[in-house]
Amino acid sequence: MLEPPASAVLMEAFANTVDVEEASDEIATPAGLAGWLTGRGLLEAPVGIPAGVHASYLALRAGIREELGAHVGDTPDPALLAAADGVLADHPVLITARGTLAPAPGLPPERVPLAVLAIAWSELVTTGDAARLKRCAEHTCGWAFWDVSKNRSRRWCSMKVCGNRNKSRSYASRRRQTG
Repeated sequence: MLEPPASAVLMEAFANTVDVEEASDEIATPAGLAGWLTGRGLLEAPVGIPAGVHASYLALRAGIREELGAHVGDTPDPALLAAADGVLADHPVLITARGTLAPAPGLPPERVPLAVLAIAWSELVTTGDAARLKRCAEHTCGWAFWDVSKNRSRRWCSMKVCGNRNKSRSYASRRRQTG
């Protein structure tokens, strides 16, 4: 089984801060975002996150989720992708002496995790692993998952639940049309 790299684990967790099925959002508020970032070790201590910075995190997440949906055949919303690109462009990174990417110096503490998320996404895109990180094709779920299939063809987070729902609906629709 192909284990996800640390960058994929981080991006999956970030995308899954919203739960479509449960209608919940871990980072809906600046305080919730600060707690999530602190819990992931992206902030040393909770800091006050200004509303504009909070909006940047939400825009980045929305764009990433759109991109993950494109990996299962959904058509991404160009406005959400553009907003996420804008967030990424506002958070410069640098190449260290070891040849790795790091947040640019001088970023306020509440913006450093945005640069870390940008770096994680860049690593996935550069290595081609971004195609393995997907959003469940069952729109009532929308959970992000790491595709471990050999040919990267998995569409649902769980075949037992979401895949079965989709196939059952398709079967019932075909039965109605023929019967």
